[in-house]
Order: sequence, then C-alpha cells, then structure tokens
Amino acid sequence: MTDQETALIVGSGRGLSASLARLFAAEGMRVVLAARNVDKLAPLLKETGGRAYSCDASDPGAVAALFQKTAAEVAAPGIVVYNASNRGGRGPVEELDPEAVRQAILVTCYGGFLVGQAAARSMIPRGAGTILFTGASASYKGYAKSSSFAMGKFGLRGLAQSMARELAPRNIHVAHFPIDGGIRQGSDDPRAGKRPDDGLLDPDAIAQTYLHVHRQHRSAWSWEIELRPWSENF
Repeated sequence: MTDQETALIVGSGRGLSASLARLFAAEGMRVVLAARNVDKLAPLLKETGGRAYSCDASDPGAVAALFQKTAAEVAAPGIVVYNASNRGGRGPVEELDPEAVRQAILVTCYGGFLVGQAAARSMIPRGAGTILFTGASASYKGYAKSSSFAMGKFGLRGLAQSMARELAPRNIHVAHFPIDGGIRQGSDDPRAGKRPDDGLLDPDAIAQTYLHVHRQHRSAWSWEIELRPWSENF
C-alpha cells in the first residue's frame, strides 16, 4: 500500500488542465486524464507519465466507468478536478439553437454533477478527498448574448457550494474557482500583445492555487477563490 496521491482531471487538454497535470506529476502524484478525445493527450501523457481514459462527462455510464477504471487500474483518486465546459454558442437569446444550449448545460453543469457525485461516492467511505470545480466570470455574471454559458456556470457554482456545505463535515474539501479573464494559451498567444504585461492568466499560476487549496489545513478551508489578472476590471 502506498501513500502516493492520485489526481483525476476531467476535461483535459491544453491550457489549465495541462498545467495541473504537470504540477501534480511534479508533486509526485499519479495523474489520470479524462477527455472525449484522448489522442490529443499523447504528448502530455509522455511528459507526466499519466494515464488517459476517454469519457463523455455528460454520460452517467461513461463517468461511472471512468471512476471504476481509475480505481482498478491506478488507484481511487484523492483529488478530482472538473474542468470541462461548453459555451453552447454566443448570440441573442432569440437566435440560440436549443440543442446547442442543452449540450452546453449537460457538459458544463450536469457533467459536473455526475463527476462530483462519483467522486463523493468514492471519497465518503475513505473519509477524505478534494473535489475542485473550474468556474468563470459567467458563474456570477450573466453577460448579454452569453446566456447558455451563464446557465451552465451558474449551475456549477450552486452545485459546488451545496457540495462544500454537505461534504466538509465528512472531511471532503470541495472548492470552486471562478476564472475571471482569459487564460494564456502558450507563449505565442496573440492576445498577449494586446494586453498589459501579465494581462492574461498564467495557467501555471492558476494550477498552483488549485494545489494550495487541495493542501489547505482543514481548520481553514476555502470553498471559493476568484482568480483574475491584476489588470482585469471587476
């Protein structure tokens, strides 16, 4: 039996999830990545020594299978990050495609519930664990022409808050991170030249905050931390 931690990141790709995977691996954790398309994760898996599973986070059976495979082939995760989302299109509310909006809510909010529920079911018998949800400025501000994304992120925040209150007494730390601003996508991100220095969120810096919250002493747990660049208005 080993005390090595296992981290499961659902909604993996480039950007924040890749930074989380690298940091967790550097901290000695086993890393498990889940995404609809795992082929894109090959370079990150090589870099982190992780394992990847294909998973549609909005499918209850797929989420259950993900946790079963992770426990059987790696280990039951002690930290689970839900990083998946779907904007569902942008535009006037009267012009939005209802099916695209439904898919946005299924991935952004319902998928968060499925993964959070599976994580809780795994962690409650062990009496410990961390569940982290990635939010956005849309988690608490419904912008014009972005109602589908706001619905999903508002719902995810409510889920996280309810779970935090319910599971904290059972020694399971649940936290939500509204990311208020653009996340830099690589050193050559064209948006960087249009912003002040550090005007885009550094995904490595965000990852450090997730790790800090995971390792907070339970006498001083945070349930929500907003992250934004110093130059962002709010």
